Amino acid sequence: MVGRVCVCERSVAPAVRGDMGNSQKKPHGRGSGGPPSEPGSSPHGGWKSKGGSADKYRVPPESKLTNGSSKGSESQQREPGSGTPAENGGDAVNLDAPCGALPPPLARLKNEGNLFYKKGQFADALDKYSQAIQGYADSGIDSPEDLCILYSNRAACFLKDGNSQDCIEDCTRVLELQPFSLKPLLRRAMAYESLERYRKAYVDYKTVMQIDISVQAAHSVSSRITRMLIEQDGPEWREKLPEIPLVPLSAQQHRKADPASAEVRQARAEKAARDAEILFSASKQEGNDFVNKAQYQDAVRKYTECLKIKPDQCAVYTNRALCYLKQEMFTEAKQDCDAALRLEPANKKAFYRRALANKGLKDYPACSSDLQEVLRLDPSVQEAQKELEEVTHFAKILANFQNSIQFFSELN
Repeated sequence: MVGRVCVCERSVAPAVRGDMGNSQKKPHGRGSGGPPSEPGSSPHGGWKSKGGSADKYRVPPESKLTNGSSKGSESQQREPGSGTPAENGGDAVNLDAPCGALPPPLARLKNEGNLFYKKGQFADALDKYSQAIQGYADSGIDSPEDLCILYSNRAACFLKDGNSQDCIEDCTRVLELQPFSLKPLLRRAMAYESLERYRKAYVDYKTVMQIDISVQAAHSVSSRITRMLIEQDGPEWREKLPEIPLVPLSAQQHRKADPASAEVRQARAEKAARDAEILFSASKQEGNDFVNKAQYQDAVRKYTECLKIKPDQCAVYTNRALCYLKQEMFTEAKQDCDAALRLEPANKKAFYRRALANKGLKDYPACSSDLQEVLRLDPSVQEAQKELEEVTHFAKILANFQNSIQFFSELN
C-alpha cells in the first residue's frame, strides 16, 4: 500500500551455548550516525518554506529520482514521474496519488519518498519525508494518522542509514500519538539493539509479540537478546528490565492464519524446540550459578522454570533436591528424589539425597535402605558409607531408647 514502508530485520544466528553457559560475542552497534545538526536547522536536511501559504507545499524543482543534480536545460529537468515508465526506472507510479488527508503537495512529497525508498535511495527518501513533516507542521492540518506514517517512514530511512538514535526519536513520536503501533515498535527495538541497549530492545520486542504473536523476527531476536542480557546483567537480569507494558486487547491483532503445510509445521516445531533448549540451558546455568553463591531459594526458582520447559530432566530434580536439603525442606527434597528415580531408577545422586532427606525426617530405616542402595550401585562412595555408619548408630540408640521407655512403662 502506498505510504506504508516495511523494513526487514537483519537476523543473526544465535551462538551455540554449552550446558554450563559459554560466553557469547555481542553484535556490534551501528552507532547513531552523522554529526549533530546546527541550532535552528532541520537535522534531516528538511526544507522550510519562506513564502506565503502557496509556498508551504512547494516541491523544489531540483527533485529527482536519482541521487545527484542534473545540469541540463530547464526543459530537460522534468519533475519526478512526469516521464514515461521507462524514463522513471521502469516504475509506473502516480506521484500525485492522494495520501489520506494530506494536501496534494504533501502527498506528492510522501509518494516521492516512498519511491526513493523502494529504489534504495534512503537519504533522498528521508529528505522527502522531512519536507512533508515540515509542511504538515506549517499547514495547520489535523491528521495524526498521516503524520505518524510520515514519522514511521522516516524512521525506516534512519534505520537503513544506520542512524539509530534519530530512528528511536521518530518511532517514539509515533508511539506518543498512536501507542502500540507495530512497525514503530519493531523499528525502535532494532535501533535499540544496534546501540546495544538490550534492556529497552527486549521490552519493545516483547511488546511487539503481545500485539502480534506471528511476528517471527521478534521471537528469534528476543531469544538472542535474552542471552545478551544474561551475559551483561547476570542471573538478576530480569530485575533490571524496564517495565514491559501490558497491551490492551483492543490493540492486539488476532489473525487466523492459513492452514500450514506439514513442512511448515515441522519447521515451526523444530524452531520451538531450539528456542526451548536455549531457554532451558540459560535457566539451568542461572540455577547452577545461584547454587555456587549459596542462593538456594533463587536456584529453586530457576530449576522450577527448567522443569516447566522440560519436565523429564532427572538432573534438574536432583539439583533442586539439593537446594531443598540446604534449606532443610526435607519433604520437598524427598519428593524431587522420588521424581528423579521414576525417570532413572538407578540414579545414585537421587538415592543419596533421598537418604539425607529421610535422615532429616528421622526416618532412619528408609535412610539406611537408600544408603545401602547407593553402595550397591557404587561401593566407592565414601560419603554414603560414613552416613550409613552414622545412621546405623542413631538407629541403635533410638531402638535402645524405645526399649527403655517400654520397660519402664510396664506395670509390675
